[in-house]
Amino acid sequence: MALSERTPTAASTVPRPLGEADFSRVLAILTDVDGTLTTRDRLESATLAQLERVARSGRKLVFVSGRPAGFGECWMRELPIDAAIVENGGLWFVREDGRIRKRYYQPEAERLSARARLEAEVERVRRRVPGARLSADSAYAEVDLAIDHHEDVRLEEGAATRIEELLRSRGVNAVRSSVHVNCWVGEFDKLRAARRLFAESFGLKLGARDPRVVYVGDSFNDAPMFEAFSLSVGVGNVRDILDRLPHPPRFITRRRQGAGWREAVRAVLQARAR
Repeated sequence: MALSERTPTAASTVPRPLGEADFSRVLAILTDVDGTLTTRDRLESATLAQLERVARSGRKLVFVSGRPAGFGECWMRELPIDAAIVENGGLWFVREDGRIRKRYYQPEAERLSARARLEAEVERVRRRVPGARLSADSAYAEVDLAIDHHEDVRLEEGAATRIEELLRSRGVNAVRSSVHVNCWVGEFDKLRAARRLFAESFGLKLGARDPRVVYVGDSFNDAPMFEAFSLSVGVGNVRDILDRLPHPPRFITRRRQGAGWREAVRAVLQARAR
């Protein structure tokens, strides 16, 4: 059954109000970017100020996104963050010893082979779905690719689901964000990359339902992170897809997009202050 038919899943639960969360042990904030940190595709000045407050608090701040490698390097150079996981976990950038380091989830030979196969599979899908085309930012991707369904292109209702189904039938990972259908070949995702990053660079082994970590997101490709962390938070616009999420967030903000993100982070910062 297509996701667009809006049938609730058996796993669906109703997220609780943010005020019921215990953020007192939080050491790190992981966050999606598009539709979560941004508001109408822009980073507001109030959100930038909140990023700076998190940095001053001593907590780790990590972006976790489907956006390509080029975005991740730019974010690391321009914003006060400790790491950026990009391409749905295919690679990440992290600050170590005063320098920005790049790490890949897959070994080089496996990565290059997977990329060649991915390009062929994506081209096959593009021929079968009218109007489907690569996202503009795919030019800066190294591991995954993205098909635009709601950024520079507006595909018809159900097209994103059709793209996901076609790719998955060929053994390709495919999951949509609020703007793209991201696809890749390999056994990685946002959660696996986050666990490896924290273990290798921060000396912190992330356990199941780890109360030291908050994850904030808004879309389908955030579902594994919503499930993994007991302090997972959806910004208010996640309500638009709650009945289609296999794993909804535990908590939810009142406000949408960047304002909701600021609401969540404010609650985290105030928790330690008490």
